[in-house]
Amino acid sequence: MIKDKLKNSNLGTLLALIVLMIIVTALNPSFIYPSNLINLFRQITINGFIALGMTFVILTGGIDLSVGSILALTSALFAGFVAGGMNTFFAIVIALVLGAVMGLVNGLLITKGKLAPFIVTLATMTVYRGLTLVYTNGNPIQGQSGDFLFAFLGRGNFFGIPFQIILFLILFGISFVILRKTTFGKKTYAVGGNEKASFIAGIDTDKVKTKIYIISGVLASVAGLVLASRLNSAQPTAGQAYEMDAIAAVVLGGTSMSGGKGTVVGTLIGAVILGVLNNGLNLLGISSFYQQIVKGIVILLAVLIDRQRNK
Repeated sequence: MIKDKLKNSNLGTLLALIVLMIIVTALNPSFIYPSNLINLFRQITINGFIALGMTFVILTGGIDLSVGSILALTSALFAGFVAGGMNTFFAIVIALVLGAVMGLVNGLLITKGKLAPFIVTLATMTVYRGLTLVYTNGNPIQGQSGDFLFAFLGRGNFFGIPFQIILFLILFGISFVILRKTTFGKKTYAVGGNEKASFIAGIDTDKVKTKIYIISGVLASVAGLVLASRLNSAQPTAGQAYEMDAIAAVVLGGTSMSGGKGTVVGTLIGAVILGVLNNGLNLLGISSFYQQIVKGIVILLAVLIDRQRNK
């Protein structure tokens, strides 16, 4: 019965996406041009990486507001390491490890400190953003244009397909398998559905939640690496408000804010809806100021839909 409800929820979201794409195409036929679609999916992957991690977090009934700041800090460190002459592969590994450590800090403060996820990640969001500004001195970090691996992450192609899209699909597949086919995935749903009952049943709920925030931190770091490569620089203001886009994608995809219900398939559809919406508004020449209003309304509608769905 639960699987049927999730399938129906994903079907409804998919239909909404199809209708949106038809409307945008009717208003501006250039939307379906191959060059625009490739650019669209490039844009979607950045939010998609973060949204995958956010799906795990929200499935446990939590929230992670620090992902945008983790993205900014890891991308700045990554670009700085490469510009300083460090081997790019080692720079990638170090940046991912640092993303995991930042996620671990969130998880430990929530599980061992018994603090609310909203408060913890709001605080670390500010701390990580401050560290980014201190490290960069408020200036972009450049000087990596001659490094092949650095450029390939966000601008390379593999058999004509942008590598960042391939990387996203790989991580999407891994996330899908983890949630649907592994014991850890079942524990994730169980903790989100009823944490007390899960604890009584013998699940180490603190361990599960800590791992979840580590996953979120790592995926935010992946987004940071790809974004730095795509822009050929690391911006100290990168990632601002990205957490809102990720949350919107997850909730639009049918994941319940109260936890225990949702899929990464729905999250992917939600991320594509947001990407199509942003791309369509740009093609129609809508001011970025109005785009913020539209995005806020979409987030509000997503939460209202989630509330109604739970009823």
